[in-house]
Amino acid sequence: MINRKIKIWDGISTEKKQDGYEPYLETYILSGDKKRGAVLICPGGGYAHTSEREAEPVAMQFTAKGYHTFILYYSVAPNRHPQPLLDISRAMCIIRENSDNWNIDRNKIAVCGFSAGAHLAASLGVHFDKAYLNTEGIVTGENKPNAMILAYPVITMKEFGHKGSRENLLGENADTTLINEMSLETQVSEKTPPAFIWHTVEDQSVPVENSLMFASALRKNKIPFELHIYPYGPHGLALANKETDNGKGTYPHVSGWINLCIEWLNGIFSESSRF
Repeated sequence: MINRKIKIWDGISTEKKQDGYEPYLETYILSGDKKRGAVLICPGGGYAHTSEREAEPVAMQFTAKGYHTFILYYSVAPNRHPQPLLDISRAMCIIRENSDNWNIDRNKIAVCGFSAGAHLAASLGVHFDKAYLNTEGIVTGENKPNAMILAYPVITMKEFGHKGSRENLLGENADTTLINEMSLETQVSEKTPPAFIWHTVEDQSVPVENSLMFASALRKNKIPFELHIYPYGPHGLALANKETDNGKGTYPHVSGWINLCIEWLNGIFSESSRF
């Protein structure tokens, strides 16, 4: 396995940093000559930090099932939109640029996010072709994911939104145009990739309405999706097992999401020519 850290903006003159932070990719590239799919993981953290519980433990689950995996440690506050979206776009382009060297099937690359990281992942799915992403190091279309995996996602910046994520990403006084643009339930189109989504009803930090609204928007646009709503469990469960327990307990029923997700991803990628 190739495990290394890649500073994603090294040598790119358009790089803009508000706090000196250098976003990077951590690679988990499997050995051998077999062409494989890949998963780009965006940990959550309310656009204030990136959670370790939603990083390597998740990556190990995907690599165990034969996927090359990457973790993106993206820019957070005080960096504002669109910097995180630029970061994930650049990361996706790096993966595709190196697809031959890393034995990646360039048409089977999923993005996986948790909470605010899922907002970033879904933002890429709906905004990959925005004009402001057309900058050095990013090629429009090369940054588009082939599938999205969204775990207890922040979706809206409106009524059911997560206040901390919104303020960290957009600032305290964002105008209505920007709020609407980053309320992703309003941005789904026929170009949006398929999605696997899960949430818990008991989530008090990011209400389950976020997932329901996004799934409804996907349905209206005839985008394939799989949605799992679990009745019990707080926000931020990650794998919902002992390895990722941060004092909230383990939830064996919820922990099955990762196997369901990989089964779904295998199916989507085996039928990728349909999308």
